Amino acid sequence: MANNCAAQLGRVAVQVRRDILTMSSSAHAGHVGSSFSCVELLVALYFRVARLWPERAEAPERDRIILSKGHAATALYSCLSLRGFFPRDLIKDYGQDGSRLGHHPVKGSLPGIEVSTGSLGHGLGLGSGMALAARMDATGSRVFVIMSDGECNEGSVWESALWAPKHGLGNLTVAIDFNKLQATAPSTELTQLEPLREKWEAFGWEAVEVDGHDLDAVVAAFESSSDSRPKVIVAHTIKGKGVSFMEGSLNWHYRPPSADDVSRALAELE
Repeated sequence: MANNCAAQLGRVAVQVRRDILTMSSSAHAGHVGSSFSCVELLVALYFRVARLWPERAEAPERDRIILSKGHAATALYSCLSLRGFFPRDLIKDYGQDGSRLGHHPVKGSLPGIEVSTGSLGHGLGLGSGMALAARMDATGSRVFVIMSDGECNEGSVWESALWAPKHGLGNLTVAIDFNKLQATAPSTELTQLEPLREKWEAFGWEAVEVDGHDLDAVVAAFESSSDSRPKVIVAHTIKGKGVSFMEGSLNWHYRPPSADDVSRALAELE
């Protein structure tokens, strides 16, 4: 990827983090850390890799992006608004009574939201079905699913992980936001995820590991795909990435940012 393109994507990532902060503060909502950790994954898809047309949001030949970790909805809303799926002014209503921007994405509430998510473990099954349908319809569409590492605790994830290679879904790519912190504890204290890449390989997936905040590496991983095997990207990320006092802290899973927190964080992002 050319340096100017990487720099442009980097500027978008900074703006997305600004949006996450202001939305979360105004709505007194949490999940800032979880939203920050997947910013580069979403920016790479919405602004470089995925085939999308905001003016034709339901085009049958579009690629599908599923944010299975729906608690990171603020990152999704920011990307959709910056990409032109709906007016930027709407993000000011996030989490307010009567708003179309709920704390988790809801299909039909806004253009560009492919499925309702938030109940963890469902995104991969939905994405697998969409990928098979796209192949049967010969639309050329790819399906991208963004999952959390904590979500890999769900048995339904592994059911889908068995099913997708069986059907040779080369148009399906999963990115695991592997920030290694779940809601209340480090992932290693709750379950045995590692070796994560090797587990997916054993299920028949093409599996790679990348720095999930390196936009060049993330774009390259998303752009390559197999004709016969689904792909999983184990993206090593940092919860709260981008703001020093949030990085690697469990506090920022549920804690809403105060006005002072926002001021300090925005100053760092500048």
